[in-house]
Amino acid sequence: MRSGFVGIIGRPNVGKSTLINTIVGKKVAITTSKPQTTRNIIQGIYNDEDTQIVFVDTPGIHKPNDKLGQTLNKQAYYSMEDTDILLFLVDANEKLGKGDMFVIDKLKEINKPVILVINKIDKISKEDIFKKIIEYKDLYPFTDIVPLSALKNDNVKELVKTVKKYLPDEFPFYGKDDITNKSLEFTMAEMVREKVMNLTEQEVPHAITCLTSAVEVGKTSYTVYIDIIVDRDSLKKIIIGKNGQMIKEIGIRARKDIEALLGKNVYLELRVKTVKDWRDKDKYLNEYGFNDFME
Repeated sequence: MRSGFVGIIGRPNVGKSTLINTIVGKKVAITTSKPQTTRNIIQGIYNDEDTQIVFVDTPGIHKPNDKLGQTLNKQAYYSMEDTDILLFLVDANEKLGKGDMFVIDKLKEINKPVILVINKIDKISKEDIFKKIIEYKDLYPFTDIVPLSALKNDNVKELVKTVKKYLPDEFPFYGKDDITNKSLEFTMAEMVREKVMNLTEQEVPHAITCLTSAVEVGKTSYTVYIDIIVDRDSLKKIIIGKNGQMIKEIGIRARKDIEALLGKNVYLELRVKTVKDWRDKDKYLNEYGFNDFME
């Protein structure tokens, strides 16, 4: 048995969460087109007959200009220090920029295997993939370089095979059926937050969180209650939408993901609340990171 912790780092929106979901084979980390979607350090656990790899999803590293950005960077830096191997994920379609160099400068402060992962190769030619490898290979002594498409599951198995070469431990950290370190309640709430962010686009800022308040288990189905917490009444109106159409669509989309996660039919009830009328304010602060984003 070989095992270890692998941190996935990079700029926002390079596909870190998508890569973890593809490797694990289940949706354990949400994905949106908005930067700074990942707030918590989420682990996706890969198991096969002789290996356990704990992939650690981190917030995108960037130059912060607010409290949210500072907090997310701290989480990413912690993962860089506290994992055995690092995957530096870059977008094959984006030019090498200041953000990438900022991450590379941080890498120079550590001493561990770093694998360069060039993501989204399905959108460029083989010639351009080669050019991208040449562009990065002299910037840092990468242990390996793996081009892939996380979304298309192209060459992802090769990445797992490469990671296995550098695993340091000989015992599993989790059960063989575990896929994440987060609770089902957390994962379900995050699925709702993903739909809110995707459907409301720029109308709703990051000052929002979702919390699972109750789960009722039936013989053939689950009833799940999730609170959507915002910081002001105007955001409640946006999320509910005209005649309740927005909240209905959020529920329809989130329910499909939750049913896939649980493997049973789900009745999902969503409730939109502001911080001031949220009664369970202290219940999940640590797990959901609520204090970091809302006063």
